Amino acid sequence: MQQSISANIVQIAAQSIQPGTIHIADGKIQRIEWSATNEPDSTLPYALPGFVDAHVHIESSLLVPSEFARMAVVHGTVATVSDPHEIANVCGMEGIRFMIENGKTVPFHFNFGAPPCVPATTFETAGAAITAADVEALMAQPEIKYLSEVMNFPGVLAGDADMLAKMAAAKKWNKPIDGHAPGLRGDDARRYIAAGPSTDHECFTEAEGREKLEAGMKVLIREGSAAKNFEALIPLLQDYPDRIMFCSDDKHPDSLLLGHINHLCARAVAQGIPLFHVLQAACINPVQHYGLDVGQLQPGDSADFILVNNLQQFAVLQTYVQGKLVADNGRSLIERSTRANPIIHFACNKINAAALAITANQYPVRQEGDQLLMPVIEALEGQLITNQLWLPATLKNDHLVSNTEADVLKIVVVNRYRNAPPAVAFIKAFGLKSGALASSVAHDSHNIVAVGVNDDDIAAAINAVVKQKGGLSVATDAGIQVLPLPVAGLMSTDDAWQVAAQYTDLDAAVKSLGSPLAAPFMTLSFMALLVIPHLKLSDLGLFDGDRFQLM
Repeated sequence: MQQSISANIVQIAAQSIQPGTIHIADGKIQRIEWSATNEPDSTLPYALPGFVDAHVHIESSLLVPSEFARMAVVHGTVATVSDPHEIANVCGMEGIRFMIENGKTVPFHFNFGAPPCVPATTFETAGAAITAADVEALMAQPEIKYLSEVMNFPGVLAGDADMLAKMAAAKKWNKPIDGHAPGLRGDDARRYIAAGPSTDHECFTEAEGREKLEAGMKVLIREGSAAKNFEALIPLLQDYPDRIMFCSDDKHPDSLLLGHINHLCARAVAQGIPLFHVLQAACINPVQHYGLDVGQLQPGDSADFILVNNLQQFAVLQTYVQGKLVADNGRSLIERSTRANPIIHFACNKINAAALAITANQYPVRQEGDQLLMPVIEALEGQLITNQLWLPATLKNDHLVSNTEADVLKIVVVNRYRNAPPAVAFIKAFGLKSGALASSVAHDSHNIVAVGVNDDDIAAAINAVVKQKGGLSVATDAGIQVLPLPVAGLMSTDDAWQVAAQYTDLDAAVKSLGSPLAAPFMTLSFMALLVIPHLKLSDLGLFDGDRFQLM
């Protein structure tokens, strides 16, 4: 099929904009016919290469890859650099194969990595393990483009043999290695970079990002549903246009419904970042760094490009993938895939509220004067890191309990892979005045995590997730609301817009209980993420991220 599209064509490398006609045949750009004038034509849209999300966990959208693609193309995204770390922690190699095969059912460029940190730590219970031999086998596959984020930076610095073997496999196949080293600075950062990791999406200050850039890394500016580093890091794009990329990392369906990389482009231009710097980060740098098979609007390339209304708002009019029109004026033209047979790993039973009771001698409390203090996780809006606080304990019948007035609530993690006693701790910043929420999306091992004001509500929310063998739930005075996630307890097989609507309802229910958090479920999902300091909770207990040990 042949087609011709006229537009103001944006050539990012040449930093030029000129009217012309793009001639497409067999999914490729055959030639570009330039008009006689160099001035943009105000009657034409602007054509530019499609956007690339340079680091994303598709699972965090709660959508299988085919449904993620249906929604993403509406915003001009034509490709992702996708780390299947989440499903690998649950279902191992079978989970990675599921992601690859489901992604192939739609016109979209999914570029998957081999996750090297499964399980992420030995201080939690995961559902599977990815060995060095597994990584070697994955690297041989053309669908695997890179080694996913090397979160075990202490292992790299200590010369851990398993971690080094996994990086060696990537080097053998000449595939990039993604980094993950929040807050790592100085000599340790330089040693980590020298070992092989070439990117980092975990920088949360400009100084940290600049230091890593100057040491040879490329920095990904992340703006997800919970972790938001755009404002802190965007000044770096002014000075390092060839070393910056945009990513979402973890983005829930309600956020994806509103926008994707196109929104970051609009925000960057509005802040005065030069247009071609912005487009290089959004369209070109990921393709070049990872060696992606994604067109860059040149003759002979795959016809992967978008038409936008202007170069300020980047409202996407049309999206083309391999020459096929996949989105038109806000409407996805990708048909729903029928090939999404759920895979699951879920083997725990319902719990009793009594199992969540905890006494002071079961928790690392300390006495200071006449006060009994206890360690409390403080969740931070827009960040994955948490604070470790020591706050007064609230006792009732000799048991530690939530204190809604102080916004100190009980948090629970339940092993979903076998029956085991729940881990219990306390957390600040969720703001609930009643009820509870629970989720089987809990990075990285994806056990069940819940927060609530009393044991009955917490148990009810957890048991709703157990009944569905995965999902998100809210317990309120009106009853239980659940969003089932039958694929590994991480993803729905339903229509993307339907899932977004269900999630929006759940989010509103949590906020009606008093939570001030912008994305309470996303924030909750990171409270068991041990590789991000400072204090977290795994199914094995309260974890000190600074000392990297259970308390």
